[in-house]
Amino acid sequence: MDTVQRLAENWQRTCDAVAAAALHAGRSADSVQIVAVTKGHAANTIQSLLAAGARQLGESRPQELWQKAAALSDFAGLHWHLIGHLQRNKVRRTLPLVQLIHSVDSERLLLALEQAAAELGKACDVLLEVNPGTDASKTGLPPPQVAGLLETAHGCQWVRVRGLMAMASLDADPQQARSEFESVRRLRDDWAAACRTPHSLNELSMGMSDDFDLAIAAGATIVRIGSRLFEGLTTTY
Repeated sequence: MDTVQRLAENWQRTCDAVAAAALHAGRSADSVQIVAVTKGHAANTIQSLLAAGARQLGESRPQELWQKAAALSDFAGLHWHLIGHLQRNKVRRTLPLVQLIHSVDSERLLLALEQAAAELGKACDVLLEVNPGTDASKTGLPPPQVAGLLETAHGCQWVRVRGLMAMASLDADPQQARSEFESVRRLRDDWAAACRTPHSLNELSMGMSDDFDLAIAAGATIVRIGSRLFEGLTTTY
């Protein structure tokens, strides 16, 4: 099976599985957006995924995002998401390329985004990254610090908080993973009432290839899927 056919089949199977998980949770099949994580795959491979129908792409490293955004700039309707850590010295180059930054985890980064967005005259949509468990290897802030970060965001004019992002603990079993995802949804629900325009907490970016069904059951609106989409292929660099 060639790369084009394999990616097309992987994409369709993934779309079907995400839709089924949403329906099982009592939600509409289109209530969950798939962000295809393209880390480790070259632009020509990603082109085949785009041909299959993917339009939301996620990268963990800003430098890879810059390179791939340039290589794939001719594709209409393509949107990039930064899902990994963003250093402040990479904010200005990254900001014009992305639809959504999933990983805001400090006041310094939030204010750097606000300054760059103001200078560029371009609003910046972000998610605040929560660490819902006790896994120190995972990035993100504990809930009390995220609440403080949301309050800081209320003073911003160019950064718009759209929701929360989280990962389950590395060694979590399904029950623990779902519990952690549900705790993030409850935080979102609690904080949403106090969220002031232009901010909102509509989005929950939770779940990856191995646990997206648990995240959807807990309320995820965005799932970040990589290995499942590229199953049967090797990374190209």
